[in-house]
Amino acid sequence: MTPAIVSREEWLDARKSLLARERAMTHELDALRAQRRQLPWVRLDKTYIFDGPNGARSLGDLFEARSQLAIYHFMLTPGSDNICSGCSFIADHVDAARQHFEQADLSFAAISRVPVEQIQAVKTRMGWTFPWLSSARNSFNFDFAVSFTPEDREAGRAIYNYGTVIRNSPDMFGTSIFAKDESGDIFHTYSTYHRGNELQIGAFNWLDLTPKGRNETGTMSWVRLHDEY
Repeated sequence: MTPAIVSREEWLDARKSLLARERAMTHELDALRAQRRQLPWVRLDKTYIFDGPNGARSLGDLFEARSQLAIYHFMLTPGSDNICSGCSFIADHVDAARQHFEQADLSFAAISRVPVEQIQAVKTRMGWTFPWLSSARNSFNFDFAVSFTPEDREAGRAIYNYGTVIRNSPDMFGTSIFAKDESGDIFHTYSTYHRGNELQIGAFNWLDLTPKGRNETGTMSWVRLHDEY
């Protein structure tokens, strides 16, 4: 990287030019977010029961006293000890953020397909405090397109991120949003997968301000579990 070295006046001209683009992009993002909020909802007719460290909890229980719920589909595969570094990178941001969004009527929980004992071991190692439950005994991961049966992968029916055919990985990652009305009915309002989850990675926003940006040799090439740096 060999930057141009200029006077303060020339730098200011260049910065103002970029500011015009940044402002336009900000307004475009505002419009996109408004469109996202106008998506139609789907009523959930299935009851999901998850295993947690203190026993079974329903999807409705995870809302606590709030009307909105964010679920992070944390990629942990039964029979494997691998902890997804990308999922962990996202999870590192959650506890600080939820101090704030819980005041704005949003609850949070992570869901994985492994037994709750394995979840608790990872959670203890990484020092996270957010709710994290197991969907090992229900179809939640499969219904929200982050887990795939061997048969579906073999047949080309394992569809991820609204169009990508998964052939090898039994589990992927994503974020789903739910709402609950006054009668207790639960609705699915939004899901995003793959790079859509960058919305949750505040560290990228800081790095994107710098000359080196994300400083990658490949997507998230330097990212590790935070106790492995």
